[in-house]
Amino acid sequence: MTSTTTSFIPTLDELNTMTPAAFVAALGEVFEYAPWVAEAAARQRPFDSLDALHQAMLAAVHASPREQTLRFLCGHPELSASAVRSGTLTSDSQQEQQSAGLGDLEREQGERLAALNQSYRTRHGFPFIACVRHYTRAGLFAELASRTERGTEQEFAEALRQIGFISRLRLSQRVSAASLQAA
Repeated sequence: MTSTTTSFIPTLDELNTMTPAAFVAALGEVFEYAPWVAEAAARQRPFDSLDALHQAMLAAVHASPREQTLRFLCGHPELSASAVRSGTLTSDSQQEQQSAGLGDLEREQGERLAALNQSYRTRHGFPFIACVRHYTRAGLFAELASRTERGTEQEFAEALRQIGFISRLRLSQRVSAASLQAA
């Protein structure tokens, strides 16, 4: 499991004046295993709000070639009881999936989740991605089953939309509340 906790939580003004390397160190894990998103955003500074920073980060993802975006989606972990229990997720994903109670699933529920994930990935070619903090555990199961039946292009767009929700929550945790009042 990788750690995303840091003793220093910068303000937006501090982020705007950091070296590119420090900026990426502070925000590189906002998008799962994709520090290139923070690298692209660093070149767009200064930002006058957290929303502007987030939009620049999302724009980097949306501007990437389809193959890179697909690799990016495939870098996201599946929802998994066993991964939560084993601690093999990034600390962000660990906290997010645990908040949905996925680490507490009974064996049969964990197996059902794994089967649903496999069906989704087989149909669409990338893992099911959802902002788990927006769902109950039952809601996640229902959403996964429902979204498996959709078309792949619709799901590709939905996965990116969900990443927008996830990354906005993560970004809010990494920027000092002092600068969020103006955001």
